Amino acid sequence: MGSKNKLKRFRENETFENVIQPTREEVFEDAFGLKGNWGAQFFKNDQPIVLELGCGKGEYSVNLAKAYPEKNFLGIDIKGARMWRGAKTALEDNLKNVGFLRTQIELIDHLFAENEVSEIWITFPDPQIKYKRTKHRLTNPEFLSKYKHILKPEGAVHLKTDSEFMHGYTLGLLQGKELDIEYAHHDVYGNPHAPKEVTSIQTFYEQQYLEEGKKITYLRFRFK
Repeated sequence: MGSKNKLKRFRENETFENVIQPTREEVFEDAFGLKGNWGAQFFKNDQPIVLELGCGKGEYSVNLAKAYPEKNFLGIDIKGARMWRGAKTALEDNLKNVGFLRTQIELIDHLFAENEVSEIWITFPDPQIKYKRTKHRLTNPEFLSKYKHILKPEGAVHLKTDSEFMHGYTLGLLQGKELDIEYAHHDVYGNPHAPKEVTSIQTFYEQQYLEEGKKITYLRFRFK
């Protein structure tokens, strides 16, 4: 994407009512007013809040919002030019139960209050295979601690990935922890009992992975 096009999208994002872009000062000085108030002030209802971390173009967030109007969805990513696509689609389709938050994922415990979130989706994250990159892996112990803090009791985490490494790493990390592993499969499309929200929604890249013959893994767990 050209730099002119990126700048145009950044400018458009600033005008979109469904895109929130807090500054680091707001986040670290506890001046971010939506923390603890996402339902009342942003979505203007008390429906469960579901996050998609690393939402990219927002395809999963938008399609989940269409499929589950009784829930609120929030796509989170730092790349505003990609997020623009999902935000624009949501506005065009008049979807009131989906929004987008441009921020770094490691800041989420500063942006959501304790027990404010009902579910978290992690869709096709970078597996960060090199050992030095472990701290950026979205299911490492530090991230899991943040998720547990913002999730309601019994809140669910979904991990959908084409990376067998990421699936195995996460599954191994969860063993023996205070949580329930509800579902784990190495080939979700090869399992007739797979949850419909996992197989009925496919991102652009996921379709490419499937065409290449890659297996898509899925894992769902809840903190006790």
